[in-house]
Amino acid sequence: MQQLSEEAKKELEKQQYRVIGKHSAVKVCGWTKKMIKGEGGCYKLKFYGIMSNQCMQMTTSISCANRCSFCWRGYKAPVGKDWEWDVDEPEEILKGSLHAHKKLLDGFGGNPEAHKGAYEASKTVRHVALSLTGEPITYPKMNALLKRFNQEHISTFIVTNAQYPEAIRDLEPITQLYISVDAPNKELLKKVDVPLFSDFWERLLKSLDYLSQKKQRTCIRLTLIKDENMCDFEGYASLIHIGDPDFLEVKGYMFVGASQQRLNYKNMPLHEEIVVFSKELVEFLPEYEIVSEHIPSRVVMFAKKKFKKNGRWYTWIDFPKFHELVLSGKEFSSEDYLRVTPQVGISGKGTLEHNAQLQEQRRKKKESMYVNEDTAELDFWKE
Repeated sequence: MQQLSEEAKKELEKQQYRVIGKHSAVKVCGWTKKMIKGEGGCYKLKFYGIMSNQCMQMTTSISCANRCSFCWRGYKAPVGKDWEWDVDEPEEILKGSLHAHKKLLDGFGGNPEAHKGAYEASKTVRHVALSLTGEPITYPKMNALLKRFNQEHISTFIVTNAQYPEAIRDLEPITQLYISVDAPNKELLKKVDVPLFSDFWERLLKSLDYLSQKKQRTCIRLTLIKDENMCDFEGYASLIHIGDPDFLEVKGYMFVGASQQRLNYKNMPLHEEIVVFSKELVEFLPEYEIVSEHIPSRVVMFAKKKFKKNGRWYTWIDFPKFHELVLSGKEFSSEDYLRVTPQVGISGKGTLEHNAQLQEQRRKKKESMYVNEDTAELDFWKE
């Protein structure tokens, strides 16, 4: 049985993580804090309608089968091919995670910078991003945990590194499933992801094949590292066609955490470089269009053209409808729980220029960015 060392646990807690049980962890996302303070929401809010202040970031497995060069994780973090932990029960993980998340936000109750309405709403978690660290889908009782999240009307976004294809195949419906595609070919993927599995490339291809068979929302994420994997558009397009996702996120690497020991600041592309890359990539993907961007996150979102109806994009999620469908037990698809996307298009601004403009705006006027789902058409997407 694998144990999380006391040294590793202390290191996690020092970084504001909270370990839940034997193998899970929670950490408050920076965008959750920003939205509570009226400073805007994350790209998932702009792209899909997730309320950042009501989103919990966690994982069901601290261990991973890769040592990705761009990951914040240090080499003291556990790695492994197989599940070697005791198995905590889904109810324990659910309750422990929600409790830890709420405790981590308690300080905002007396914070003069906090928006009162946003903070009060944050006490009711409506979304969970299983993308914190490690490989969440290796948890043996993941489907039972997903069922509990669905019963609590908490949407589920899972990100996987595509090294466990059968786990992807066996996943029951979730709100949106991501696969990380970190390089366009086998040689680069080995360099960027540093996988433990010798058949890592075959596992990726099989995972993408299983992704294409999913009926609910799917997404492929590219994490672009300047001077490393911003190349071979045909290679990326080939992998994207295999996975056939509803959405594509082209995101820049961020120079944070332990990745700073492996990469350089110059490896972090500017947003305008992500835009240029995206415009070139979309030429190889005729069934997709560029829909939107989130400049602070340095990410551009593509969607299949089927999500554009009568000249309007429908990439947002109707969360009540999703929960109604998933709890009914009937078959349904990604097109059954759509909402119109309030703001689309890309500005082409550089990140530094945009950030300077934002700072000037905030000096002149502190705007409250909080809205709830009933007023979701308001100007909350301003970064």
